[in-house]
Amino acid sequence: MPLMGHVQKGVVVFDESVTLPAGTAVEVAVRDSTSDSRPSLWDRLKDVVGEAEGLPPDASSRIGHYLTHGLPKE
Repeated sequence: MPLMGHVQKGVVVFDESVTLPAGTAVEVAVRDSTSDSRPSLWDRLKDVVGEAEGLPPDASSRIGHYLTHGLPKE
């Protein structure tokens, strides 16, 4: 159930009257008015997705390790 609103004095204020029980978990996503005109991450990277060769099988889950320590010596 998306609810629209704005920030007023550092607090999110809904545009329409809404009553939520205390303790209700909410998620706030900041809308960037320029984001609709920019290409998505997929659009920017789709030409290179799947092109890497010679990576270890766990490269996707241990990318931080490989970027800091490099690939294992052969």
